[in-house]
Amino acid sequence: MSSSNYSDSGPKGELLVVATPIGNPDDITARALKILGAVDLIACEDTRRTGQLLATHGIRKPMISHYEHNEQQRVPDLIARMKEGAKVALVTDAGTPAISDPGYRLVRAAHDAGIEVKAVPGPSAVIAALSIAGLPTDRFLFEGFLPPREAAMRKRLESLAREPRTMVFYEAARRLANVLAAMTSIFGSAREAAVVREITKTYEETARGSLGELADRFRKVEALGEVTIIVAGAGEGDEPASSAITVQMFLDEGIGLKQASAIVAKLTGRPRREIYQEALKKRPNN
Repeated sequence: MSSSNYSDSGPKGELLVVATPIGNPDDITARALKILGAVDLIACEDTRRTGQLLATHGIRKPMISHYEHNEQQRVPDLIARMKEGAKVALVTDAGTPAISDPGYRLVRAAHDAGIEVKAVPGPSAVIAALSIAGLPTDRFLFEGFLPPREAAMRKRLESLAREPRTMVFYEAARRLANVLAAMTSIFGSAREAAVVREITKTYEETARGSLGELADRFRKVEALGEVTIIVAGAGEGDEPASSAITVQMFLDEGIGLKQASAIVAKLTGRPRREIYQEALKKRPNN
């Protein structure tokens, strides 16, 4: 290996952030396998899952669990071990650690402690999905998982309505239809998008179309597996679906403007006064 790669010389410990397959086990890199076979300890999200990966490649190494709910408690021990010279590999169940997965606290603590941190790059669902979505990739925004509560989710989407970059979201399959419906109402039904499901796995699928078409499709057909949503950014002439249009739906049902604005404010998390003023400007003779 070159001097820029892993070396076991010297007493100083290291933290090696190792990407692992997101589905297909053959996607692990030769360098990742060499490092996993050479480190002193592997910190992993699930020791059983990582154990299966190691066994597949004939590797036997000590492992320690390191996941979202115990990360804060694990970090001091791992830092202490590295200060004593241990070389630790950080992995997650799938993909690149610290990207919507545990890891950034340990990475930050290692930097603060003067411990060298090295990347061992490989699979990432964000990049893999972007590469096959057929949407602009020169600039993009990774949003990860949207908030679980409806109002908070819609508020986040409202804040992104005029975002010009391509947007990437992770989502649970059971929420896909609901999230696509919300995106349609906020970004507009014509906005181009793609849903990439089970990437690199046996039943990989990429569904492309407008948000309206995708929302209709996944309302009728239940999605399964891991899901990544890619949404085109707003163009200069694009006018995202606004809360004022939603207000108009209530007005059409005979509800007054103030009450309609209050209802939409509750649904979206936006200020009632802002919605009221926006709707008022769109009314005839204004």
